[in-house]
Amino acid sequence: MKLKTFLYGLFLVLPLFLASCGDDDLKNASLVSINKTILSRDRTIGVDITYSDSARVKAKGYAPILDKVTPTNGSTYQEMVKGVNIDFYNPNGTIDGNLVCDYAIRKDTELKTEFRKNVVVKNSKGDTFSSQELIWDESKKIFYSNQRVYVKGADGSIGEGINFKAPQDFSTYEMDSGNGELNMKEGVAP
Repeated sequence: MKLKTFLYGLFLVLPLFLASCGDDDLKNASLVSINKTILSRDRTIGVDITYSDSARVKAKGYAPILDKVTPTNGSTYQEMVKGVNIDFYNPNGTIDGNLVCDYAIRKDTELKTEFRKNVVVKNSKGDTFSSQELIWDESKKIFYSNQRVYVKGADGSIGEGINFKAPQDFSTYEMDSGNGELNMKEGVAP
């Protein structure tokens, strides 16, 4: 009896649902499908990356996974979903810095690489920089971040701040709203 009542109710209500579907709904559905973005993803496992400028190797990196993504309606990008480990080289060809992170994305047309999640950089002086995001601008040859960046100097000084900016070699840096502890050497002023 309950099944018969259910089926009878279904047959009474079903025409109401079907009548509510009009031509406009079908037109909207086709518009939605037109706006889809299709991605082409090529995955490479165990990638060695070399960055050179003026025939001199400036950096070598390793990414466990590199995805080259090509959207149908946008610019291509390279995604390193398992992070990257990069060694920086000085003009003599020796390693003078390192960058590691858990995720990176390089946007080809912008010439920018975003390093995210547990980003740690060590420079030639032994200073360590850490943040959740650092962005490398290839054309300006700088690293920057609007996120908080922590700095630990080789001399034991520590600091933190936002709006971080440094040249590619991290030889100097600047940031806003900073605070920390500095170790200064005593000496005679010039």
